[in-house]
Parts: sequence; structure tokens; C-alpha cells
Amino acid sequence: MAEHSDPELPPLPYDYDALEPHISEQVLTWHHDTHHQGYVNGLASAEEKLANARESGDYSATAGALGNVTHNGCGHYLHTLFWDNMDPNGGGEPDGDLRARIEEDFGSYEGWKG
Repeated sequence: MAEHSDPELPPLPYDYDALEPHISEQVLTWHHDTHHQGYVNGLASAEEKLANARESGDYSATAGALGNVTHNGCGHYLHTLFWDNMDPNGGGEPDGDLRARIEEDFGSYEGWKG
């Protein structure tokens, strides 16, 4: 099993101001460059601590390190998915089961949007 994934902050697939006015350039910049970068840094650090604990035979430290790998790895992965699923032009109206549920609960997509 690889001890290190060498996590990196992926570039956004659009400009920092592309989601305005819904998400400001300032908020998107902070969320990507600071918050998401924190998960990347945390994952790299946690992987290093886990590898060191295993190499030294200090298995009492592995549980905490694994928890940090999980927390930061999930944060990194989910934010990467988040950026890829945002679109400056929106995604349009949903279809399939999601559309059916929205119509069941709100009467229509427009009713759901409010």
C-alpha cells in the first residue's frame, strides 16, 4: 500500500470570478486557495505521520494518523468534486429521479427555485 498520495491542489476549471454574483471572487479564492489547500496540506502531513509511525513501530499513533488521513483526504476529494461540478453557466434543469422528486415536493422546478 502506498504511504503517500502526493496530494496537490487542483486548479479551478474556471476563473475565480466566473461564479459571480452567486459566489464572489473573494470567497471563491479563499475557499480554494486557503480552505481546500488546508485539506491538501493536512493530508500530506497526516500521511507522513502515518508512515513514520508505521516505520518506527509506534502503532499506538496510527489510529490518530489514520483519522487525520481520512478527514483531510475526504475534504480534499470532496472539494475537488465540488469544483468540477460547479459551472459558470449553471447546469440547467435536473431530470430523472431528482426532477420527479422536486416536482412531487414543490410542484415544479420553478416552484423549487422559489
